[in-house]
Amino acid sequence: MFNNEGIHTDDGAICVAEKLAVEIATALTCLSLGDLQAIGDMRSGLTGLASQFVRALAVEAARPCLTKNDGGAGKLAVASTTDISSQSQCRGDLESMVIEDWAGRVAGATYLEENLRIPRSTLHRWHRRNEVVALRKGRQRHVFPLAQFVDGRPASGIPEVLSYISHPRLAWFWMLHPSPLLNGRVPIELLRQDMVGDVVSAAREYSRTS
Repeated sequence: MFNNEGIHTDDGAICVAEKLAVEIATALTCLSLGDLQAIGDMRSGLTGLASQFVRALAVEAARPCLTKNDGGAGKLAVASTTDISSQSQCRGDLESMVIEDWAGRVAGATYLEENLRIPRSTLHRWHRRNEVVALRKGRQRHVFPLAQFVDGRPASGIPEVLSYISHPRLAWFWMLHPSPLLNGRVPIELLRQDMVGDVVSAAREYSRTS
């Protein structure tokens, strides 16, 4: 239902918004003053970030492979690493989804060359050597998640992760979400901090049990 201004007024949406607001407020209390100040300085971009967050949350909530089969309806969880059929389903789901709906910001070779100063030849070489995550978009085009780049280069450890999780979409999905094998930390954030050993070990364990 929408009001005269085109704003969604559905009671269910309002209820979800209220619950999210409480959870976000609680999480914010755990941040340092510096982090809170940094977030406050991002006012112009908060609307876009909020929209991306809600869309990503909706995508995860709809993923059958992310729901635990423990009777806990409505709980978000990382896919069980012991259920091979679940992993196959997850790969199929990711293939059928629009990349921007789950992978975060992505860009093609032209953008990377113009903005990150990465020559196309270098990008193609990284791709051939599995040094960068490339997601197929369409029949021939590839796009590259921007979160994997640090100072114009792929984060350390990506080749090792791809050696264990060879499917690019599944590998990036795994890198982008909190992992129970890393005590809830996000693999790509750790790679960006050069914490390669922990992430590679987790990727190895993930591949063994999936």
